[in-house]
Amino acid sequence: MSLSYRQPGVVLTDRHFTVPLDHADPGGETIELYAREAVASDKAGQDLPWLVYLQGGPGFGANRFVGRQTWLDRALKEYRVLLLDQRGTGRSTPATRQTLPLRGGPAAQADYLTHFRADSIVRDCEAVRPQVTGGAPWTVLGQSFGGFCTVSYLSLAPEGIDTALITGGLPSLHAHADDVYRAAYPRIERKVTAHYARYPQDVERARRIADHLLTHDVVLPNGYRFTVEAFQSLGLMLGTGDGSHRLHHLLEDAFVRTPAGPELSDAFQEQAQALLSYAGHPLYALVHEAIYGQDARPTAWAAERVRAEFPQFDAAKALTGDGPVLFTGETVHPWMFDADPALRPLRETAGLLAARTDWRPLYDPARLAANEVPVTAAVYHDDMYVDTAHSLETAAAIRGLRPWVTNEYEHDGLRAGAPRVLDRLLALVRDEA
Repeated sequence: MSLSYRQPGVVLTDRHFTVPLDHADPGGETIELYAREAVASDKAGQDLPWLVYLQGGPGFGANRFVGRQTWLDRALKEYRVLLLDQRGTGRSTPATRQTLPLRGGPAAQADYLTHFRADSIVRDCEAVRPQVTGGAPWTVLGQSFGGFCTVSYLSLAPEGIDTALITGGLPSLHAHADDVYRAAYPRIERKVTAHYARYPQDVERARRIADHLLTHDVVLPNGYRFTVEAFQSLGLMLGTGDGSHRLHHLLEDAFVRTPAGPELSDAFQEQAQALLSYAGHPLYALVHEAIYGQDARPTAWAAERVRAEFPQFDAAKALTGDGPVLFTGETVHPWMFDADPALRPLRETAGLLAARTDWRPLYDPARLAANEVPVTAAVYHDDMYVDTAHSLETAAAIRGLRPWVTNEYEHDGLRAGAPRVLDRLLALVRDEA
């Protein structure tokens, strides 16, 4: 039974669906999907076209808006919107340290998680679309990993799409995870350099924190082992529009004086814990590198291996001189499964996924080259999370795609720039700009 309720300017309806775990075995095990339908209050009785939103990640549920926030306000002017919690996230059947043991041991858990990539998410969309639209194709809005899913959608089931809108999410069609991270570390270094140019006082602050973590065993209140590598991973913030400012504010209050000498303040540790913990989105850590697996080559902890090719990210070496400690970005490492109590029980499962050699292709270059679906994509210049060169190569490979390359926004442009970003994408795809 669907439940409807109201927030300012919007009517929301909870939607629940049952889909196969493995769409190749439609009569087998099933899982549950949750989605939130949103429609403008003054259009609730109207027959409107549908837009399905695919969240970034992987491993995050759809945005929990209050009323008509950010891009949703623009979308509700002409669409009914379905905010889908992709499988394993949000209120859909969860995949966490608490639930995965129901599958059995690590090998069974890893086998289960192979069904949580973009191809399965696309099949989920096609399974629920007839129940939502009556069979009509819908507009797909894909942010970041949601854009990866949209490119898979165009490859696997373009008949389900009326229009495709992608923001910060054009993946390479061919790159292995090694290639992705080999391109990523120089981008990350540029973002860190720009941060220190904006806030030069943070160079010494970061060095002091790194030195403290190298010489002390620090455990955060939730049991997270706060190592120097964990501290460096806070650079993930630098890929968003306000991330540099938020990182600066975090660093400026790191230490307090105590009878035992300088210590990391409780306030700093509490904020770091909230930023570092994967308790709310463990699937991100588990399958992040698997989203780049498309052939018999294992991902094999690519971010960790490739980092060794960039010694400037070694904090201990940086501290032997007077250079800055470099932060890292959107990378997942095996040490995270030791540090984070939400991930520790899943370390062996993650290792089995990293060693897997039977990944299926996620994209169909031939079908994309013959694409007939109207599609446009925002490509953020020097995006920290998605390589611009890879994105532009893919844009050229999808027939009819109109790219919008901009340096006005970072990776979170859809949120930070709304309604301008969605307005621009709709104008481009409709040949109005």
